[in-house]
Amino acid sequence: MKALIRFPSFYFSFPILLSCAVMFATFDPPSTYLAGVLLLVCIAFIAIGADIVLKIRLPEIYKFRELDFSGSREALVVLAFCYVIIIFCLIDITFFPIPLFGDPSTYATFDGGREHIRHISDMSWILPPVALLCLRNKVLRNLFIVTGFAFPIVVLDRNRLFAALFSFLLILIFRRKSNKRFPWKTVGFFGFSGAAGFSALGILRSGTLSYIFLPFSNFYIEAPLSIKWLLLYTSAGVYNFSAILAKEYQNSEFLLTQLLPFHSAVATAATDIPLDAKTINVGTEFFPFLMALGPLGVLLSALCLYIMLLWSVRLLRGRISIFSILIFLRLAYVCIMSPFAPQAFTWTNLGFLFLCLFLKILASILPVRKKQVGETYA
Repeated sequence: MKALIRFPSFYFSFPILLSCAVMFATFDPPSTYLAGVLLLVCIAFIAIGADIVLKIRLPEIYKFRELDFSGSREALVVLAFCYVIIIFCLIDITFFPIPLFGDPSTYATFDGGREHIRHISDMSWILPPVALLCLRNKVLRNLFIVTGFAFPIVVLDRNRLFAALFSFLLILIFRRKSNKRFPWKTVGFFGFSGAAGFSALGILRSGTLSYIFLPFSNFYIEAPLSIKWLLLYTSAGVYNFSAILAKEYQNSEFLLTQLLPFHSAVATAATDIPLDAKTINVGTEFFPFLMALGPLGVLLSALCLYIMLLWSVRLLRGRISIFSILIFLRLAYVCIMSPFAPQAFTWTNLGFLFLCLFLKILASILPVRKKQVGETYA
C-alpha cells in the first residue's frame, strides 16, 4: 500500500475502475451502454500504462513525516487565509438557513448572495490538513479540524465532507511513524464514518430513493437503504455517462457553465437532457465534455486531468511547500471523484489552484524573521 499511494494513477485510475465495477453490481444496464463503460476502463488503463512508462512518483513517504510549517512565512499566509474561510463559514450559517436544523431542501438554495459566500466557505476542506501541518497549539488545531468537518455537515455538503476527510486521512498516512504499520484501523474508522455520514446526509437531502426507477440489479434491490445510497452514488455517474454516449446527446451549455464564471447556470434536472432518471443527474468528470465534444472530448479532458495530476506531483519533487501539498490534495481528490461529478474543470477549482500559486509567491517575498522550520527540502 505504501508503494501504491506514490503512483499518480492510484488516484486517477483506481476510482474509475471501482466505479465501473460497482455499476455492474448496481444496475442491469442495456447492452448499448457498455461502450461508455469500456471507454472509461480504457482511459484508466492508459493512465496506469503512462505511470509505468513515465515513472513519475510522489516523493518517498519518509520525506513527509517530519514536515512542520509552524512559524514559517508559508504558515503565516495560509493561516490568514484559513481565518478568512472560517469567517465566511460563520457568515454562511448566520445569515442563511442551516439545512441540518431546518428544511433540508435549502442545501441547494443560493439566493441572496449565498452563492458568493459559498465560493469561500466551500474551501473549508483545507482546514484539517493545514491544522496538522501548520499548528502546534492543540486548541487551534482542534478548532480547525472540527470546523473543517462540522461545516459541511450542517450545510449538508457531502462533497466538502469527503474532501476534508480525504485530505485529513492522506496527511495522517503520509506522516505516520516509520516503525508503525499502515494505519488500517484509522483509515477504516474514518472510511466507515465518512460512508455513514454520506448515507445519512443523502437520506436527509433526498429521502428514501423509492421514487427512482432504473434497471437495478437484484443485489441493489435487496440492499439496506444506507448501502443503496453508497451503491447509487458510486455508480450513477458511470451509468449516466454510458447512457448519454449511447443516445448521442449533444449540449455544450453544461461545459460553458463550468468554465465561464458569469455564464448562466444550467440545472441538469431541469433540461431536456435524456437522463434515465431526471433526479439522478451526476455523470462523471467527463460528462460535459461528452455532451459538448463527444468521445474525443472525453479522451482529451481525461488526458488533461492526468497531466494536471502529474504536475501537482512534480511540484512536490522540489521543495515541499504547504501550498504544493494543498494543490496535490485538491487534484488528487478531484481525480478520485472523477467517476461521480465534474469538479476539476470548473472555474472555481482552477481559481483555487491559481490562488495557491499566488499565496506561495506572496509567502516567498515576506521578510524572514526566523529560521523557517517547515521549509523542508525533498
